[in-house]
Amino acid sequence: MLESLLTDGFAGLGLSLDETALGRYRGYYEYLEEVNRVMNLTAISGEQDVARLHFLDCAALLALADLEGKSLIDVGSGAGFPGLVLKIARPRLDLTLLDSLDKRVRFLRELCGRLGLEDVNCVHARAEEAPPALREAFDIATARAVARLNLLGELCLPFVKPGGLFIAMKGPDPEEEIREAKRGLALLGGRVEKVEKYPIPGTDAVHSAVLIRKVSPTPAKYPRRWAQIKSKPL
Repeated sequence: MLESLLTDGFAGLGLSLDETALGRYRGYYEYLEEVNRVMNLTAISGEQDVARLHFLDCAALLALADLEGKSLIDVGSGAGFPGLVLKIARPRLDLTLLDSLDKRVRFLRELCGRLGLEDVNCVHARAEEAPPALREAFDIATARAVARLNLLGELCLPFVKPGGLFIAMKGPDPEEEIREAKRGLALLGGRVEKVEKYPIPGTDAVHSAVLIRKVSPTPAKYPRRWAQIKSKPL
């Protein structure tokens, strides 16, 4: 079932899917289900829901931005969404997975080894406390189900090179969050370029990707500590 759902879903998104990637998605699903029984990585389980609500939801970004050969950091990666889904489909992607929980980072490292994925750096750190070497080092930053956009911008934009892109994955109606975050994004060197709404194949759900262009360097004083970010959003 997983293979047919992904094959049909990728086609519905206007994307191709080869046998190597399909086999890796199968391996991803099986190890996720195995570990999720003891670690609580995701509330979503079963081939149908994981295929649609995780894999296809994340894969939709492939139709919205050119990731081939790019460097990407997935902030608050959790069980690898969207970063690992994108890497499987675009093996030349230079990927960094960042998460604040060591047990999740260990899961990601083990998963990458099992799937034979190269050029994946799994980092255990909070976004606002990440190693300085990661600052403005990436073509693209992504985040899914991490925080509201007025908080998320300060966590993610510092990682993006000027000229690069921050892609925030959101629900069907992100407009209020965008209005709320507009001033802060500008202070951080970002500007909303466009909002792409997309259906998740095989479901009635419509999600959004907010594409934010890094138009100037982020001032050195950002990001602040999480307590400040949360209590006084920009």
